[in-house]
Amino acid sequence: MATAAPLPLRRPVLADLLPGALVRDAVLVAGLAAAIAVGARLAVPLPFTPVPVTAQTFVVLLGAAALGTRRAALGTGLYLGLGLAGTPWFAAGGATLGYVVGFVAAAAVVGRLAERGADRGPRGAAVAMVAGTLTVYACGVPWLALVAGLDLPAALALGVLPFLPGDALKVVVATALLPTAWRLVGDRAA
Repeated sequence: MATAAPLPLRRPVLADLLPGALVRDAVLVAGLAAAIAVGARLAVPLPFTPVPVTAQTFVVLLGAAALGTRRAALGTGLYLGLGLAGTPWFAAGGATLGYVVGFVAAAAVVGRLAERGADRGPRGAAVAMVAGTLTVYACGVPWLALVAGLDLPAALALGVLPFLPGDALKVVVATALLPTAWRLVGDRAA
């Protein structure tokens, strides 16, 4: 009876296909931090919640799938660290800091799933994006509750529910983009 070969612990992610490992990685880490900062500027404040709609989560999740665990965690960590050091690029003050911390955790989760091949097909990409989104919420909602003096149901109502339609759209777009990118690179990803 033949047995299937075990899956490798780490498959290449899209960024691994670029040449020049050290310089490439430094540029990709800094680029992810800068892209998250741009995503923070693409903000739509909502009058009923201190949490704005931004493009940050989409940038983090898509970037994590493309860069893998280490680079994505470093890029999101760089964004967080520079923001805490005073770079004025957080979307909306202290109420959203938990979400930014969640970016680092989500980058590690999605990056790891991508390294396991989850980003190669629509189902896996969707699972990775949902897992990343839930990770951001798991960090952001408790912080929002603490800073704003809210109970958990109120924090969920202000920090999750208004964003679910947009998050669903982000999952759909990423689910289309990631497998398409892999089809475009083809055999180079072996």
